[in-house]
Amino acid sequence: MQNHLQRLVGRRSGSTTIAAIRGMTLIEILVVLTLIGIVMGIVGGNYLGQGEKAKAKAAKIEIEQIGQTLDLFRLEVGRYPTTQEGLQALITAPTGVPNWNGPYWKKNTLPKDPWTNEYKYASPGQHGAYDLWSYGADGKEGGEGTNKDITSWE
Repeated sequence: MQNHLQRLVGRRSGSTTIAAIRGMTLIEILVVLTLIGIVMGIVGGNYLGQGEKAKAKAAKIEIEQIGQTLDLFRLEVGRYPTTQEGLQALITAPTGVPNWNGPYWKKNTLPKDPWTNEYKYASPGQHGAYDLWSYGADGKEGGEGTNKDITSWE
């Protein structure tokens, strides 16, 4: 038996105990689990950050698509929907608009931003014929990073 243990350990001194080859100590297991946690935190943190950036890009693309739909509305009706009519004018005809030939938005519901908030719309806008924006991840005006507003004018 002693010979067999020495071969398993790799020809160490005869004082090697069976406990040395049984497995890892509790401290070693805790160190390994801590290292795995650190690596997962770094990888997961980077992955989550990318997810929010992807949502911001998706919001920018959708704002551009809604903008193109608003342009089509203007071509047929002769003006953009008013602030009061809102984006709903892309789906249902506003009162007193004879040239409305919609719905202009393919779906029967207005799109929401990737954070499930409604897009904001104003016409006339402060930055152009209309302003269209999302308040970003935090749903509040202003902000930085992923909380920054996503707008049609920037």
